[in-house]
Amino acid sequence: MNNRWLPVVLLLTFLPASLAQKPDAAPKGARVVPAPSSVSIGGVVVLKRPQSVDQAKPQFLTATVLPGRGMAVLQITAYVPGKGEVEVFTAPSLGDAKDLLDNHDDKFGNKVFTIGGAFLVPYANRIRGKVSSDGNDITTSVAGQTVHLPANWSGKNPGAEKVSMHGLMLTSKFEGVHQRSTSDASTVSGIFHAGNWNGHWPSSTDMSVRVALSNQAVEFTVTAKNVGKDALPMGIGWHPYFAIPSGDRKQARLHLPADKVAGMNNYDDVFPTGEVHPVAMGDGKYNFTAPDGKALDDIFLDDNFQDLKRDATGSATSTVIDPASKYGIRIRAESREIRSIQVYSPPDKSFVALEPQFNLPDPYGSEWKNVNTGMVLLKPGESTTWRVRLELFTPAK
Repeated sequence: MNNRWLPVVLLLTFLPASLAQKPDAAPKGARVVPAPSSVSIGGVVVLKRPQSVDQAKPQFLTATVLPGRGMAVLQITAYVPGKGEVEVFTAPSLGDAKDLLDNHDDKFGNKVFTIGGAFLVPYANRIRGKVSSDGNDITTSVAGQTVHLPANWSGKNPGAEKVSMHGLMLTSKFEGVHQRSTSDASTVSGIFHAGNWNGHWPSSTDMSVRVALSNQAVEFTVTAKNVGKDALPMGIGWHPYFAIPSGDRKQARLHLPADKVAGMNNYDDVFPTGEVHPVAMGDGKYNFTAPDGKALDDIFLDDNFQDLKRDATGSATSTVIDPASKYGIRIRAESREIRSIQVYSPPDKSFVALEPQFNLPDPYGSEWKNVNTGMVLLKPGESTTWRVRLELFTPAK
C-alpha cells in the first residue's frame, strides 16, 4: 500500500484547522484528532507498532482508520516471516481511497463497504420492504415500528428488488477522536451521537468505536447505547475483505466454526428463504469445519453461516490461510451476540470477505417466522457491545 508510513502532518492536509472543535477531555498521553464536518473521507488516523526483534513470528505493524467514514478500517499491514510486509485487507492506497470516497461515491456512501473493513450499524446485511415510487427508500416494520430506510442496494439482474443494505453509519463522522500509544498497544477511539439516525430508526443511539493495535493482535470494540426513551433494536456487523497475499485463491483455505448455512433464493438478490441447512449437506460445498479449513478452489460464496461453535474462551473463531505465503489469520468473534458470519468470496478475486455480525440477513422478514434473528433490543439506558480480535499465525502446512 502506498503512503502507509504517513507522518502525522499529513492528517492536516485532509482536515483543515478550521474544522477543529473542542474535544472531550482526553486521557493523559492521548492525541486528539479533530472530527470532520463535511461528507468526505475526513480525518485519517494511522496506528503504528515497532517491529519486534523476533523475525520468526508474524506481527501486526499498522492500522489505518477513517473517523469520517464510520471509523472504517481502511488497511492493516503485517510482517510475515519469509515474505516481509503484507496487506491484511484488499483495499486501495490511502490516496486512491480518498479519491474514491470523496469524488466517486454515490449518495448513500456505499463505496466504503467495498474496500477495507467498514462497520455496519444498526443492522448488517439486507433489509427488505416496500419500495417507494421514486425508488429511493423502503418502508418496513422494525421491532413493531414502521420505518423508512434508504434503498441503497439491489442485485444486478434487470428489475432486481431494491433493499436497504449494511446499515446507516457509512458516512457518519465520529467526534472526540482520541489516539494513544503505550508500550503495549496503539489505540484510537471515537464517539458518534447518532440520535434517531436522521429519522430512519427508533429511539436514539450513541455509538463508540475503539481499535487497538499491538504486534500480537488487532482488537475492535463497537458499543451501541440507547440514550432515547423507546426500545432500540440493534444489529452490529463488520465487512472486512481479508486478502490472500499470494494471490492464489484456489489453494487458500477457509475454516468456519459454523454447522449450518442459510438457504438463499439466488446469488443475485441473496435473499434468505428462511430455510437453514447443515453445512455437510449434498457434496459438502459449505462444510468448512475442518480445523485446517478447506481449499476455496473455484467455490463461489455469498452465504450466511449460523449455529456458531465457540471455544473455551467463548470465541467463535474463523481462519483464512494462505499456504503459499505461509500466512494465517484468525478472526475471533468474542461477543456472544454475534450469531452469524456472512462470507463473500468470488472465484476470480483474491480475498475472503468474512463478516461477523449480530443479525441474520433480512432480520425482520416473515420468512424467519419465530426464529431469533439476532437483533438486540435495548431498553433506555442499556448498551450492547460487538467485539472481534484478529491474530496472525504461521500455518502448519
